[in-house]
Amino acid sequence: MAVNEQEFKSALKLWASGVTVVTSKTEQHGIKGMTATSFSSVSLEPPLILVCINQAADTGEVMLEGKHFAVNILNAEQQEVSNQFAGGSSQEERFANVAWHEGVLGSPILDDALASIECKVVQQVLAGSHWVVIGEVEKVACRDGDPLLYYNSGYRTLTA
Repeated sequence: MAVNEQEFKSALKLWASGVTVVTSKTEQHGIKGMTATSFSSVSLEPPLILVCINQAADTGEVMLEGKHFAVNILNAEQQEVSNQFAGGSSQEERFANVAWHEGVLGSPILDDALASIECKVVQQVLAGSHWVVIGEVEKVACRDGDPLLYYNSGYRTLTA
């Protein structure tokens, strides 16, 4: 017997994770972005990562159509950026007051992110309500700082 939704959420909120903003762009739909914590490395050879995106998310639609995306790993000072991209606001509002530039594949790269990983989509799998999108890493940029973490329904930072 499967657990109910509340039991599942209660267990998952105890998994500490980094916070990312996944971005993409197409000529038809423009720039899109959303906060995501479902991100993981898959393989070193070739370099692959995955993100999980709700089917209803417009960012996912653009990723799958444009066949490219970027994962921007947020730093400890970017809690407001995470909130801005978490939903409830238009795409224009999400990108307002956030410095970004276009990456080599066309996806928005957040200038102050701890790291940015640019990918081309190599596989997509529909799993329940979400797309599992696997991307081959084409370019990375790393910056100094500490990561923004999410645990037990709240933001956290590293301590020494």
